[in-house]
Amino acid sequence: MTDTNTTPAQVSDDASPWPALFALCLGFFMILVDMTIVTVATPDIMDDLDAEVNSVVWVTSAYLLAYAVPVLITGRLGDRFGPKRLYLAGLTVFTIASLWCGLTGTVEMLIAARVLQGFGAAMMAPQTMAIITRIFPAARRGQAMSLWGATAGVATLVGPLLGGVLVGSLGWEWVFFVNIPVGIVAYVLAHRLVPSLETHQHSFDWLGVTLSGVGMFCLVFGIQEGHQYDWSTISGVITVWRLIIAGIIVLAIFVYWQARNRREPLVPLRLFRDRNFSVSNLAISTMSFAITSIGFPFMLYAQLVRDLSPTRAALLLVPMALVSIVLAPGIGKLIDRVHPRNITAIGFLAASASLFWLSRVMTPEASTWEFIAPMALLGAGSAAVWAPLTATATRNLPMNLAGAGAGVYNATRQVGAVLGSAAIAVLMDARLAKHLPGVDAGPEASLSGSLPEQVHAPFSQAMADAMLLPPAVLLVGFAAVLLFVKPSHER
Repeated sequence: MTDTNTTPAQVSDDASPWPALFALCLGFFMILVDMTIVTVATPDIMDDLDAEVNSVVWVTSAYLLAYAVPVLITGRLGDRFGPKRLYLAGLTVFTIASLWCGLTGTVEMLIAARVLQGFGAAMMAPQTMAIITRIFPAARRGQAMSLWGATAGVATLVGPLLGGVLVGSLGWEWVFFVNIPVGIVAYVLAHRLVPSLETHQHSFDWLGVTLSGVGMFCLVFGIQEGHQYDWSTISGVITVWRLIIAGIIVLAIFVYWQARNRREPLVPLRLFRDRNFSVSNLAISTMSFAITSIGFPFMLYAQLVRDLSPTRAALLLVPMALVSIVLAPGIGKLIDRVHPRNITAIGFLAASASLFWLSRVMTPEASTWEFIAPMALLGAGSAAVWAPLTATATRNLPMNLAGAGAGVYNATRQVGAVLGSAAIAVLMDARLAKHLPGVDAGPEASLSGSLPEQVHAPFSQAMADAMLLPPAVLLVGFAAVLLFVKPSHER
């Protein structure tokens, strides 16, 4: 990658970069809300579109997969054609796809529209991080990145809450229609406030793009569909295990090719020589895995066992969102003064403990007040993870690798979300099959609406069992952040 040596002063001598950051965060917030907003609408989509639970899970997985696969190359495209130009193009695609999502009448078309949404999001996300890196001086970049990271954390928490209000008052289609006015406002603000930055020639690693896309699709599709096909044949000679193994092999070839590519690899492996960058990528993938995966079992439990409306089910998440929003600014101020290991380790432990606690109170007899404390603890833990990880990830990278680092970080975060969505679907199927024999991916279509009282206890137990996976994964993130070293404050 060409080293541009572009500094914030070269972008503008007088203009404050903060209005541009706020404009970018609005669009970024919108595309991240769509990672989790659909989870609360799952029962309504199942009922209205006559879909199985596994198909509705793909409404989220398709978005996440389409977001994750191209995000590496779109970061490079931003350098080539201008990050502002690509951000606005992606925002346009995302907004149009949102309209398509709301108007569709079949789950298959909804999944297709979500794929287009994902492509739009992939065009936008790396540009936000790359623009921040280029318009903020080193002394203020940590604070700016912390706001970007806090936006990511709050968006993934607010998604189910906003979805519940919209589904309960207007219908599931409005979890997509709401993006249209927000997208228009975000476009106008970005067009006016975000500066046009210098562009640079790049050679694109199309082989790397193909290998990463094919490998990730095979791996995620195999994991998610495994239980439905009883971990055996999908079609002809294609089996679940062959698909998963093929995905792992192709991804290994991708890494090998990145090491061998002497021109301009899609993922410059020298990025990972920086320990904090490597640790941040592993840690953010575990957090994204956990936050994406908890929505499915918890919302199914709240709506099918407790017979809550989507709005009332979403209100169970209010303590989490409020605590995260309240703590985020204070934690952002600590980032430049406190070792990232200290903040993030506490955050991961708190988030893991909160989800384990939550799984223990998911019973048919639980009172609403029993969810307040674990949800508040999850909000506190999330606030101590998202922003510090984002601020630490690229701080030590040289400027000529900042764009590539932003693409990799966004891709890693999305890969974690994809795997979380896929893995929780497998575990939910498996636990339902154990606690409710005869109920698997096919008959789960009958789980729309309220459940008969006699199956409340086994269904609750199945969902509570599935909720044990996210806290276990968060402990991996906790172990990773213990390896952080104190970052330098100058780039």
